[in-house]
Amino acid sequence: MSDKQISPYAIIGKFSRIVKMWQQIEKQPRKFGIDEDLYSSEIHLIEVVGENEDMSVSELAGLMGVTKGAISQTLKKLENKDLILKASDPSNSSRFLVKLTAKGKIAFYAHEHWHETMDGGFKTYFTGLAEEKLIFMDDFLTMLENFLGKRT
Repeated sequence: MSDKQISPYAIIGKFSRIVKMWQQIEKQPRKFGIDEDLYSSEIHLIEVVGENEDMSVSELAGLMGVTKGAISQTLKKLENKDLILKASDPSNSSRFLVKLTAKGKIAFYAHEHWHETMDGGFKTYFTGLAEEKLIFMDDFLTMLENFLGKRT
């Protein structure tokens, strides 16, 4: 064990700084293999559509935990950027199904690659940890997720 002295306030401060850094990363638009900038909400909707082709707006909203209005607004932006297609559902003409265009698939795969690159260092680090440290990390993150979930 280490002789390193760590206060709870130092840990809370470090966590706060990490959250702020993550928020900054999420705010920055990225190209993801195409000419247009894509914001976090746009690329994450592309991710969900790419993993679940031919879903309706309602199904996408339910899957992402946001309103149909929020999905519709983002889909309109993606449609204007030629990244998604909306087509009438053959079994229900009042419903639209969403799929990626070829350009949308480029962004989808570039985003997957971005995550592999970003997440790769963490995977390597966590793979080398002893099981008791992994259990501690998992317990801590579960507690944090529950704590923050009660406040959103």
